[in-house]
Amino acid sequence: MSRLGSLGARLYRGEAGYDFVGKRFLWYGVSVLITIIAIAGFMIRGLNMGIEFEGGAVFTTPSSQTSVEEAREVAEEVSGHQAIVQELGNDKLRIQVASVETQQADEVRAALAEELGVDQQRINNQLVGPSWGEHIANKAWQGLGIFMVLVVIYLAIAFEWRMAMAALIALIHDLTITVGVYTIVGFEVTPGTVIGLLTILGYSLYDTVVVFDGLKESTKGITKQTAFTYREAANRSLNGTLVRSINTSVVALLPVAGLLFIGGGVLGGGMLNDIALSLFVGLAAGAYSSIFIATPLVVDFKERDPAIQAHNKRVAARRAADARAAARGEKAPARHEDERGGAAADDEDAEPADEPRAPEPAAQGAAGPPRAPGRRQQPVSRQRGRGRPSGSRGGRSGGKRR
Repeated sequence: MSRLGSLGARLYRGEAGYDFVGKRFLWYGVSVLITIIAIAGFMIRGLNMGIEFEGGAVFTTPSSQTSVEEAREVAEEVSGHQAIVQELGNDKLRIQVASVETQQADEVRAALAEELGVDQQRINNQLVGPSWGEHIANKAWQGLGIFMVLVVIYLAIAFEWRMAMAALIALIHDLTITVGVYTIVGFEVTPGTVIGLLTILGYSLYDTVVVFDGLKESTKGITKQTAFTYREAANRSLNGTLVRSINTSVVALLPVAGLLFIGGGVLGGGMLNDIALSLFVGLAAGAYSSIFIATPLVVDFKERDPAIQAHNKRVAARRAADARAAARGEKAPARHEDERGGAAADDEDAEPADEPRAPEPAAQGAAGPPRAPGRRQQPVSRQRGRGRPSGSRGGRSGGKRR
């Protein structure tokens, strides 16, 4: 067995572990810092929206020796607007000019054909109107909102509302980080970006559901024992699914990293980079949030429940009693765990087994001489004396027994 597999087995059995929940405020601080940077970048630089959302024209040129700077100067001089030029594979260029009309697009196309020394018909031209781009943007926001609502409803039914709220916060966290990276890097937002965002939100939800399923199983009947608090049981569950979450995330990130760093660099930018960047950032943020954000949030929500608070007090009282017994040199009450790693009911809550009882001493003032030691005492018959005169034995009142 590999070291990672051995570590995963130890984590699952509870023989090793890291206190993720106990250090949750550190993870919260890291997430808040990243979120502030993302929001600041969005407010200062904003998103580089593609022509699919703002409208404009995109020109794809054939192979030529024209540099990126020369093509940009020609496009901006003719159109009067800022141009974005990307170099594709085989010395091709992709030139994007926002907010241009049909006449201006034809003029830019003719100028580029003259600069490149090629026929104008060989330059591919795509023109998008601003109204169509606004329609696409509205549909994207509607799809994102419907997705969020369905996620909350599903998790509330499958698990509970606290887990649904924690998953929603984790999804917003992942979305904010991805948008912040887009503002810092400067990649344009295209329909491919929206597709990537919806994909990584689904993946992040999948990873969170896996963690929540283990949490639900390990904390089932948590209030019926006094061996672990809810926080401790949640941390044990998180350690048990840690290796699985890491393996799943790494396997998903490797092909996406290939698309982003190798495919985007060799084949050029465009739609491939837009999808790959959103997927890469979103998958990494989703793996982080499912472990460091979602489960600690559930613990914080659950510890506000009066039943969980009372349970935690019982656990603390039991441990204090064990500590006092250990200080006096007494044996602490035994407790055992079930096969899932959670604690089962304590011996105090179980029904005690029947034990032999010592014979009770004779009542003080009872008539008759004391019995000899070791002499068996016959039980008094309930039928004795029935039907006989009161105070008589053998039918003789006050007679002497022979």
